[in-house]
Amino acid sequence: MNITEIAFVSYAVTDVKRAREFYEGVLELKPASVFEQGSMAFIEYWIGKGNEHCLVIGAGAENMKPGLTGATAALEVEDFKKAIEHMKSKNAPFLMEPYETSVCHMAIVKDPDGNQIMIHQRK
Repeated sequence: MNITEIAFVSYAVTDVKRAREFYEGVLELKPASVFEQGSMAFIEYWIGKGNEHCLVIGAGAENMKPGLTGATAALEVEDFKKAIEHMKSKNAPFLMEPYETSVCHMAIVKDPDGNQIMIHQRK
């Protein structure tokens, strides 16, 4: 087996409208694909200069549950300080305040369902 890339990272949400307000309003992501059928929904956000990375939010799938114990996507930003100022202006709840290491800057916020999202900038 030869794994060539990560196809997407997915977060489970309980309220699609509320989640979209966060992902589109606070994180300023643009939906590339929207699937909604009954209680099931999946919204894809393509990220990167060539749209090579995909972040998905979804609801209604039996095996998808939101919360802090799931995966964490680290979203790379061009200007960490500006991104943090923006997140704070939108009252995003921080689980980890901005932190600097020898190789990067990072902070963790949570979405309305408690999923953690890292805001990250490599040095």
